[in-house]
Amino acid sequence: MKNHLNLFRITVLGLVFLFLTGCSSDEGTIAAPPSATIIGIATTNQPNLTTLATALNRFPDLVTTLNSTGNFTVFAPTNAAFTKFLASTTFATVNDVPLPILREIVLNHVLNGSYTTIATAGATTFSSGYLKTLAKGSASSTNTLSMYVNASAGSVLLNGISFITTANIFGTNGVVHIVDDVISLPSIATHAVANPSFSTLAAVVSSTGGVFGDQSAVASVFASYTAPLTVFAPTNDAFAAAVATGAWANNITPAQITKVLQYHVTGAGNILATSLTQGRVISMITSPVLTTTIDLVGGAKIKDTQNIAANISITDVQCTNGVLHAVDKVLRPF
Repeated sequence: MKNHLNLFRITVLGLVFLFLTGCSSDEGTIAAPPSATIIGIATTNQPNLTTLATALNRFPDLVTTLNSTGNFTVFAPTNAAFTKFLASTTFATVNDVPLPILREIVLNHVLNGSYTTIATAGATTFSSGYLKTLAKGSASSTNTLSMYVNASAGSVLLNGISFITTANIFGTNGVVHIVDDVISLPSIATHAVANPSFSTLAAVVSSTGGVFGDQSAVASVFASYTAPLTVFAPTNDAFAAAVATGAWANNITPAQITKVLQYHVTGAGNILATSLTQGRVISMITSPVLTTTIDLVGGAKIKDTQNIAANISITDVQCTNGVLHAVDKVLRPF
């Protein structure tokens, strides 16, 4: 459930920039030369970003785009970040990574628009929530991959794995942030772990014993299911409410927990919010198959076998192996 890499170059920042790259994101703004694009900032004469430059230079069209008059945010992994990433793959260097894979990894580090850690004209300050990268996964040809930003306590964590270490390096067409890990293409599991609001769900799905029992069979579905999955993911508050009301009773068995988890997943494909039409019946991956029903009257909801409606609070969190929608109740298959 993992995968891959990143971007870019600098012109005249020289010794001043070399000094500042070691600073934290709290150090504020680094002013780029007036002629520096984000490509210039991220990939020229910057010893700590040479692997990124090598990766980007395999895609002349992307270099052209990111040198254009657009407005972009680029997360630039250090050489050490690429070394760590490559060690988790079968590839020795970025030149060994197949171009289609590397291209999406690079694009997974690029956003449309300027996002910064400080308030500044023409940019949006990072806040916790989802943003869209320019990368695509195999599950959807139209909905680009989502990135979860956890902005708290003066730090910015991306998809639960990569911190911004040097922020707000402004260029003529956007902003560059140096990051300490390659931001791999996110799976459903990635986003379940990255968003703190899904920590209970992540704990249950990853359980191999104890109160939740062994749920490894459920976890393996996310890794091995051939068709794109759509997950209606209960938030922490949804699980807390289920316990409080007795719907998630203390004596529930591990087998019943498995069925509850399966009842939140469909193998019917990458179902985006626009396809959640009134009255649509969706078959879940339970055995035997149980269904849910979409109800759009008064807001988007999904109804379970008990005809209890859960509000769909977040939609279209795109992953490589499917899409995730957040719900405010635990759906009940029994």
